[in-house]
Order: sequence, then C-alpha cells, then structure tokens
Amino acid sequence: MLLLRHGRTAWNAQRRFQGQADPPLDDVGRAQAYEVAGLVAAFEPKLIISSDAQRASQTAAPIGEVTGLSVQADARLRERSLGHWEGLSREEVQERYPDEFADWLAGRDVSRRGGESRAEVAMRARELFDELPDLETIVLVTHSATAMALCSDILGMSQKLHVLGPLANCHWSELRFEEEHWRLRAHNVGSPGPVIPRLKVEDDGDNAPDAEA
Repeated sequence: MLLLRHGRTAWNAQRRFQGQADPPLDDVGRAQAYEVAGLVAAFEPKLIISSDAQRASQTAAPIGEVTGLSVQADARLRERSLGHWEGLSREEVQERYPDEFADWLAGRDVSRRGGESRAEVAMRARELFDELPDLETIVLVTHSATAMALCSDILGMSQKLHVLGPLANCHWSELRFEEEHWRLRAHNVGSPGPVIPRLKVEDDGDNAPDAEA
C-alpha cells in the first residue's frame, strides 16, 4: 500500500496552513502529479482512492490515466481540520497563537486551536483502511497529517509524538503486510529534486514540521 501526499499548492509554497480548506494544485503541483504518476504506476496498483479535496483528486487523476484505473473519492482521507489556523501562514500563527505554535514546533498534538486531534484523524482514516479489499497494492492519495496519523495507527505507534516526519509533496510511504504484520518499507519517497522553497523564518524553518500537520 502507498500513502501518497498530493502535489504542491500555492499555500504550500507560502507555508500556509491548509487543513480542510480546498486550494488547487499550482503549476509546480500539477507537474509533480504527472511526474509521480509514472513512478506510482510502476507498483502496478489495483485500486486508487483519493481524498475528495481538489489538490488530492488532481494528483490522483494522472495516476488513473496512466494505470487505466478509475479514482474513487472518499472524504475520510481529507486533511486534518486545523481550526482557526486554516489559511494562516507560520508567521501569522506564531504571532497570534504563540503557545499553540510552540507546541506544534515541539511536535506535540495541538488541540487548543479547534479542529481535529491526531487520534480523530487516525480513527476516520482507519475506518476506510479496514474496509479495503485484499489487493496487493492500493494507492491512497491523501495529505501529510492524515498520512502520518494513519501510518502511525497501522504500525501501532503513538499519536502523541509522531516518530515519522511529514511527507513532502507527491512523496509517499510504502507499507507491506508481511509475516502477519504491517511493515514500513519506505517513507517520504518520491521523485528526486527540490520539493518546496526553503524560506527563512524565526525558527530557521529547516527543523520545523511541515505546515500541514
């Protein structure tokens, strides 16, 4: 199974929190989607399910074209709702909600902003996962925080502090069921090259989590 994050949006490039807001892919994101389609097709997927957000469905469409598979949409793969952070940049969140921002930088689950907890995201995504047919390779086109929550749940890891880092745009996690257990075969894999602009922020940005978590 592949958990694939959508391509870049203008909000990603601006380090703006998206959550369940629905911006489309930008030009870079559309190019990423076509590029990753060939890579994903090499896994010979048997089923493609996408979040119903347009940035995910626009990423899934080229994969469907290359593989000849129809893409199913499912709202349970939507991004985590981020409450009053949605639409704000990192700098705006840091200025308006410094305590919440500090929790986020430390990797802790931020509940005071409203929206969903990691556990709630994992619960709805896991509901879909448990309904999947027994096929060798399934592609779920989703979002970074949702992918992290679902991956942690499948592997039996805590949602309190994510061990796995966020997925870059059009990168994926590969999970395989082997010897009665789900195993992580690869994480944050995709086409080589830059995936998002490196922007200077007060925390230096490089070690901060992605603006979709």
